[in-house]
Amino acid sequence: MSDLTRPVTHPAIPANSGPFRIGDRVQLTGPKGKLNTITLEAGKVFHTHRGVLEHDAIIGLPDGSVVTNNVGVEHLVLRPLLRDFVMSMPRGAAIVYPKDAAQILALADVFPGATVVEAGVGSGALSLWLLRAIGPSGRLASFERRDEFADVARANVVTFLGHEPENWSVTVGDLSEALPETVADGTVDRVVLDMLAPWECLDACIGALKAGGVLLCYVATVTQLSRVAEAIRGTGRFTEPASNETMVRGWHVEGLAVRPDHRMIGHTGFLITARLLAPNTVLPELKRRPSKSDYSDADVEAWTPGALGERSASPKSLRKRVRAAQAGAELSRDAELARNGDAPDIN
Repeated sequence: MSDLTRPVTHPAIPANSGPFRIGDRVQLTGPKGKLNTITLEAGKVFHTHRGVLEHDAIIGLPDGSVVTNNVGVEHLVLRPLLRDFVMSMPRGAAIVYPKDAAQILALADVFPGATVVEAGVGSGALSLWLLRAIGPSGRLASFERRDEFADVARANVVTFLGHEPENWSVTVGDLSEALPETVADGTVDRVVLDMLAPWECLDACIGALKAGGVLLCYVATVTQLSRVAEAIRGTGRFTEPASNETMVRGWHVEGLAVRPDHRMIGHTGFLITARLLAPNTVLPELKRRPSKSDYSDADVEAWTPGALGERSASPKSLRKRVRAAQAGAELSRDAELARNGDAPDIN
């Protein structure tokens, strides 16, 4: 086995470091800043309208190298960071952006060894962040209502990691029904809900969470934010919910030309968090102005999928995305088998 395909086994050396090897995903940055991500294969070439770049010219180089294609165009080559991967991977559903994923990990206080419940899994972006945060000693139980989204998520996780983690499970079904059958009561440290109507699942989450555990809901609209906040208060089992959103504005810094970028990542969603109280605990009453806590039929209608602007991909588009995600997963899985000295199953 050559050094370029030999697995990295020393625990102090991360598997995503060292010279580029066959099966590695690499990110190519062209002269105009355009990004392309490829999986290295012996004898393959990467085509652009500005020339051809051979994979063999990249294999063996250290991370952060510059290579030149057949017409002299230079490309910077780096292993993609997780944030790069999730922004370019095949999508079944909309992803959780890195700015929100970082806040979710912080606000929910996700720690190594934690038992975390996630619903819905979407395209697997948040699953990857959570798996990294909990480490091999933690457990992530993901739930998704749609088979197609679950397939895309599994494939994306395998594509990035090279295998499906043993401490991760994906259950297809309604969280309210599936959660009690999947985890024992009072055993979950954190629950993260990324769904249209998280208030429908609060009872199941209360049963699964440990006392003091964190519930975090990721919602897109102010009507959803209002409804879930009032529902959390209405259970009488949580601390006062806290809500926020995160916006990211980059800056152009070149010599003395320092100014905000013209574009920014604005609103993507709201994060609302609360912690589970111990049984039979009554939260001290907060002094605040009275607000309307009862909802009319018209109010409830404003929270229906149609009114919230929920968009869904066509079955044909979803099948295409599933195939793209699974193709990437197969390449990564075969590359890991090759690095470990096992021949991939061609059947």
